[in-house]
Amino acid sequence: MAVSGGRRNGVLGGDEEDAALFEEEGVEFAEEDNIDHSDIPLHLRPLVAAAESGDLNALCQALDNFDGSIDEPVEDGDTVLHLTCLYGHLSCVQFLLERGANLEAKDEDGAIPLHDSCAGGYTQVVQLLLNGANDPERVKRMLQTVDVEGDTVRPFPDHIQFRSANILH
Repeated sequence: MAVSGGRRNGVLGGDEEDAALFEEEGVEFAEEDNIDHSDIPLHLRPLVAAAESGDLNALCQALDNFDGSIDEPVEDGDTVLHLTCLYGHLSCVQFLLERGANLEAKDEDGAIPLHDSCAGGYTQVVQLLLNGANDPERVKRMLQTVDVEGDTVRPFPDHIQFRSANILH
């Protein structure tokens, strides 16, 4: 995820034409300082901005106006679901799952959204993802997914409750 660059006209790393384009579409970028979205293709920026900021209305609008797949990589191989999990935006995660986002989509490092939510300590997001799998075998696969650094989603908080008590056995 790019983190350098500046803000011009309210658009991170963009020029005046870019700013006008997004102002017309009513999309605002996340307020985090020093995030540079200039390496993200223009058609993906509204999705990235909404996912990072946790603005559910903007995410809905961006997704409705998007012609691609909900699982299209938007930044560093991350999907929109990866980003919402990374930032712990529970309502956005739930919305994306309802719209069919893939729980097992891997980023360029082989991590799935569950890795991001566990790393951030977002227990409600972790629980939502695991319960959203609706299949003990899928949950098992998700929990056993290893990224390129050899990391799994464990350890995850002990108090996470599963719909099926025998998922981990």
